[in-house]
Formats: sequence, C-alpha cells, structure tokens
Amino acid sequence: MAEVRAEMVANVWKLLVSEGDQVEDGDTLVILESMKMEIPVLAEGAGTVSQLLVSEGQVVQEGDLIAVVG
Repeated sequence: MAEVRAEMVANVWKLLVSEGDQVEDGDTLVILESMKMEIPVLAEGAGTVSQLLVSEGQVVQEGDLIAVVG
C-alpha cells in the first residue's frame, strides 16, 4: 500500500479518481490549488485506489493523507 500525502497547504481543486479505480504509476489522482497554481498529486505506483480521503473544496495541510493506493 502506498500512502499519498499533501506536500503543501492547499485547497483540493479537483478529484480525478474514485475509490476502486485502477491507476498506473504517475497518474494524476487529485489536483490541488495553492496561490492560483494547480499542483497535480500523482500515484507513486500502479494499483487500486483503496481510500480517497479528501473532497473537492477541502483544505489540506502539509503531510495530510490524500489517498491510499495498493
């Protein structure tokens, strides 16, 4: 299982996957927005999204768990 965490304080702008989706290494899972910049959050390995722990509009802090891919 790979935990995907926020690298900075940001707003969750858009979810591109749902729980149960198959993803490949490097696929974009979520797009964060900070200071008018879009920051893609990428899968760090292939697998199934077993948990998606954020919703659009939510504010995440650095280190917050965004998703689990396994």
